[in-house]
Amino acid sequence: MIDRPPSPIKTITIVGGGTAGWMTAGLLSHLFKSYTIRLIESDEIGIIGVGEATIPGIRDYVNMAGIDQIEMIRATQATFKLGIDFVGWRDGTDRYFHGFGRIGQDFMWLHTHQLWLAQRERGGARHFDDYALNCRAGMANKFCLPDTSSPGSPIAGLDFAYQFDASLFARYLRERSEPMGVERIEGKIVDVALDPANGHVAHVVLEDGRTVDGDLFVDCSGMRGLLIGQALGVEYEDWNHWLLNDRALAVPCERVEPLTPYTRVTARDHGWQWRIPLQHRTGNGHVYSSDHISDDEAASVLLANLDGKPLADPRPVRFRPGKRHHAWEKNVVAIGLSSGFLEPLESTSIHLIQTGITRLIALFPHQGFAAADIAEYNRRHDFEFTDVRDFIIAHYKVTERADTPYWDYLKNIQVPDSLASRLELFASSGRFFMRGAGELFREESWVQVLLGQGLKMQPDPNVRMVPDAVQDEFLADIVDVVADVADAMPDHAAFIDRHCKAPPLPA
Repeated sequence: MIDRPPSPIKTITIVGGGTAGWMTAGLLSHLFKSYTIRLIESDEIGIIGVGEATIPGIRDYVNMAGIDQIEMIRATQATFKLGIDFVGWRDGTDRYFHGFGRIGQDFMWLHTHQLWLAQRERGGARHFDDYALNCRAGMANKFCLPDTSSPGSPIAGLDFAYQFDASLFARYLRERSEPMGVERIEGKIVDVALDPANGHVAHVVLEDGRTVDGDLFVDCSGMRGLLIGQALGVEYEDWNHWLLNDRALAVPCERVEPLTPYTRVTARDHGWQWRIPLQHRTGNGHVYSSDHISDDEAASVLLANLDGKPLADPRPVRFRPGKRHHAWEKNVVAIGLSSGFLEPLESTSIHLIQTGITRLIALFPHQGFAAADIAEYNRRHDFEFTDVRDFIIAHYKVTERADTPYWDYLKNIQVPDSLASRLELFASSGRFFMRGAGELFREESWVQVLLGQGLKMQPDPNVRMVPDAVQDEFLADIVDVVADVADAMPDHAAFIDRHCKAPPLPA
């Protein structure tokens, strides 16, 4: 006798709105037409909408969800992003750019940074930013879309992301999702009922007594983890011993010129400050350790370093760096802050939401909720979070700063073995190898950050086979080509005004 296959999922209930909830609803409703999709949120529970920076993977979400790029940019007051400008991270006076995309051009199997390291030993090397189009164009406030008609030019592979207003992005996704069948339920959840037979979430109870059931629940309730943590008891793995920051203050200010195609992160005495330029205003925030600076002092630092008039009072956010031991437990999948939190130093927050959704789609369950599917989801979630964690820790470990107790502690921490071995390999030969398909940051990212932070690094020994004069000529040619292409690109603000200028927001 052949066993009957498990019944398919019929109803998906998303708990929580905001960016995570509506990104989930937006993609699932576009791809899956046969499911009933509900989203529960309360207008009484707000989100922080001062600005959100992304990384290039966001364009995959835009394409998968059938979103028109220009329409989205106008709806969210978005700008383009070529990378991140790091200020003061190595010694307090330095500056480097973590640009998206390629760095220069390979010389046989040798990457540009290997030749640059050898040239630096001889003297005369230029700033490393000069070898990457994203860096050169970003710092010159230039932008254009990639031009694939010139495959031999750096412009063909120009990589970019967006900077947008998070609350407007959630609103935009809601306005798309509801016509596609997503039912929005207004209400505050006061209780969660579990099925006594299997421990699954059976339904949630709203403040007015209504109940909402579901076959699959997606927990987008934020850091409290209403379903995954409070109801199912999945514990949280705290990484505060590696990542000291546990609070942030966010505030928008007036837009100022120029309109930069990058996010800026400036190191402060007890944390760091972000600056995210949007079309209508600039998003700012101070991420800091509450063990080293008070909230009032942190607010003073933030407000004293704005480049425009503040448009609101700073809004506080408290967080615990780390992740859930499991992001999928029984019939609940945690996506967004409910699954874990890593400070947004490298703009990974929305990307981690996105990969949580696409991972759910790839391992979408039936009502039997196969243990193998759940285990694979959790394995990939763990790998991704620890991979991003290591990259963020590297910004603090690799530094010359020890001017405050905060920086002195971070400079001398014992890092995870996974990061220690990577730093050792980089230092010995400037080499990098991917450890898994789910690894987010490529060699170019690690190279730019570690060189910018001041890691002492030796070049690949094979560089010695290339005559010095050949290396110098090759590197000079890269600099010239990158400079010529960047100089020819239009101004970032002018490009937006011509192609995707957002209408004024209602007063």
